[in-house]
Amino acid sequence: MTTSRYALAALAGLALTAAPAASVQDDLRAARTRGSATAPVTIYEMSDFQCPWCGRFARETMPALDSEYIRTGKVRLIFVNLPLAMHPNAGPAAELAMCAARQGKFWPVHDLLFRHQERWAGMREPGAYFLALGDSAGANRDALAECVRTGATREIVRRDAEGAARSGARSTPSFYIEGGILPGAQPIEVFREILDSILTVRQQRR
Repeated sequence: MTTSRYALAALAGLALTAAPAASVQDDLRAARTRGSATAPVTIYEMSDFQCPWCGRFARETMPALDSEYIRTGKVRLIFVNLPLAMHPNAGPAAELAMCAARQGKFWPVHDLLFRHQERWAGMREPGAYFLALGDSAGANRDALAECVRTGATREIVRRDAEGAARSGARSTPSFYIEGGILPGAQPIEVFREILDSILTVRQQRR
């Protein structure tokens, strides 16, 4: 399938839904957002840290998306936790990332979790390894350990997952883009055509 046909098929599959709702309390939204608040397009990435396809997106597609659209001010991306029941370490990983977000270290921990996903995914007790990742990210270990121990961000993760489900996400990764859900770890070519088409329409309406 050509890139154009691939992207058009993805566009056709976008199911119209409501965006993942913001939490009533502080959900650390700013700490897990990449891009300018004035960007014309917002993507909600609904993801599971233990999901292999989410890891593939983070390692292979996200760098290009970041350099071409996020850093250039065209797109803002917000990470939404959607740990799946089939992945026993996904919830603890999400809580770790949100605890790191309290220290402004969400994205460094996010990147390390996905970079080393194969190492910790099968661990029965990944807690010590997770804290070591926090060390590598420059987080305060005592504060991070206390946050994780007390489950301080568990409710945020739960609300994230509920909001993602209400928005129509049924698998990970899923991306809410301007009124629709795009499922799967799509290649950058698909994102380019979808985003460029949206940006072109926005430009024409000015």
